[in-house]
Amino acid sequence: MDSLDLAFSSALEQARLIREKQISPLELTQLYLDRIQQLNPHLGSFYTVTADLALQDARAKTEQVMHESELPPLFGVPIAIKDLNPVKGLPCSYGVSIIKKRVAEIDDLTYTKLRAAGGILLGKTATSQLGSFPYTEPPGFAPTRNPWDLDYTPGGSSGGSSSAVAAGLCAIAQGSDGGGSVRGPASCCGLVGLKPSRGRISQAPVGEYLAGCSTHGPLARTVADAAAFMDITAGYVTGDPYWLPNPEPSFLTMIRQPLRPLKIGVVTTIEPVGKADPECVAAVEKMAQLLEGLGHCVEPVISSDRTSVGSVHLGDMVEPFTILWRTQTDVGVPPFFLEKVNRWLWWRAKFTSAARYVRAMHQAQVFARRVVQLWEPLDVVLMPIFMAPVIRVGEWKRLSPAQTLEQIIQWIAPLPAFNVSGQPAISVPAGFDQRGLPIGVQLVGRPAEDGTILSLAAQIEQAQPWAHHRPKFATNPIEPG
Repeated sequence: MDSLDLAFSSALEQARLIREKQISPLELTQLYLDRIQQLNPHLGSFYTVTADLALQDARAKTEQVMHESELPPLFGVPIAIKDLNPVKGLPCSYGVSIIKKRVAEIDDLTYTKLRAAGGILLGKTATSQLGSFPYTEPPGFAPTRNPWDLDYTPGGSSGGSSSAVAAGLCAIAQGSDGGGSVRGPASCCGLVGLKPSRGRISQAPVGEYLAGCSTHGPLARTVADAAAFMDITAGYVTGDPYWLPNPEPSFLTMIRQPLRPLKIGVVTTIEPVGKADPECVAAVEKMAQLLEGLGHCVEPVISSDRTSVGSVHLGDMVEPFTILWRTQTDVGVPPFFLEKVNRWLWWRAKFTSAARYVRAMHQAQVFARRVVQLWEPLDVVLMPIFMAPVIRVGEWKRLSPAQTLEQIIQWIAPLPAFNVSGQPAISVPAGFDQRGLPIGVQLVGRPAEDGTILSLAAQIEQAQPWAHHRPKFATNPIEPG
C-alpha cells in the first residue's frame, strides 16, 4: 500500500495493519503530520496541530506494539478532536479569536475514550464560532475550505473535522451536532456523519448542551469506522441527564449482520420552507430507488398526513429551536468579541425572559413527542440533508444578521428537527452535484435505534461504495518529513 492509499484508508484498516506490524504508529502519524503541514495552510482544517505530542505518543505505541498482542480497537490510529471540545493542556478556542490561546483544564470524555481505544491526537479541528453556523469562517481564523473545491465550505460547525477526513489528514474525527453540525459537513465533503440518539454518548464531565439537542458524533470515511466510534464512545456516566443502554450486540457486529426489509418513508418537502432544490430531491429519489432494489418497502411521506400532526409541521420547531439556539451564545465572552450574527443573537438572548425560554423548551418537547409518534409506523425516513447544494465560502458574509439567520434556517431545514426529537440520523454520500461537489442524504431512525440506520447505511455502502472517491486537491505527492 503506497502512502496515498494509506492516508485514505479507513481507521479500522489502519488499526489492522498496525496489529499485523505492516506499518507502525510512528510511520502513520508522520504521514499525516506531513500531509497536514502541506495541505492545512490551504484548507484551515486544524486550529492546533500537536505534532510533538503526537510523535511522542506514536513512538511509545510503536514500541508497545512489538511486545503486546492484545491491543485496543484504534491502537496507533491518528485522530482529531473538534475545537469545541476540551483536551487538557491544549488551547480550546470555540472559534473565538480572543480566547484562541486559552488552555483547557479538563478532557472531554469522548476524547478520553478515544485515547483509551488507542487513538493518537493530531490536533484540534476548526469550528464555527461557538458552533453556531453551518459553515466554518469565524473572524480571526482562516476560513475552512472544502477539499473538493476550495471555493466552497466544508460545512459547519464541524467543518474542520469534515475537511480533514475528506482531505486525508486523518481517517476519523470527532464532531458535534446540535442542529446538523455533523450531518451537514459530512454531506458537503462526501463522508459518513452520524448524529446519535439523545443519551447515547455522554457529555461528561460537563452538563447537557443546547437543552439536550447537541451530541458528539463521528465523521468517517466508512460506516464501519462510524460504528466503531460509537462502540468506543457510547455509554452512561453517573449523573448524565439522559442515557441509553449499550446495544447487544455491538454496533460494529450489528452492521455485519443481515438486515431485515425495512419500511422507509421519503420526504423531500419541509413545510413551511417548501420543496428542496431539484439536485437535492434527485439525490433522495435515486437513493429511494436503490433502497427499493435492496428489498425495502419505500413510500412517499405525504405532507398532509405524515409531516404534520394536526397543525404541527417539521417547520414548527424553528421558533423554539431558535430561542434555545441563541441562548448558547452567552459563554462568558463579552459580546463585542463575537462575530456579528452571534453578537446579534447574544443581545436577543438577553431580552428573552426565563418564561419564554421555558415555553420554548415545552414547545420543543411537544414537537418531539408528536413527530416521533407520527413516524412510528416507519423504520426509517429518507430525507435531504440541505434544501440546496453546498454554498461558497463567504457567500452570506455581506448579509445582515437577520438575513443570515433566515438563509441558515432555509438551508438547514431538514436537520434540526431530529436534534429536538433526539432521534438518530446519519448522512451518507449519494453522489455528486453538477459542480462535482459531494451531496448526501439523511436516514432518520426511531429513537434509540442507531443500529438500524447504521446497518442500512452499511448496506447502501456495500451496494454503492464511496470510499474510493478522493478530492484531486488532496492527492498530490507529499514529500516525507
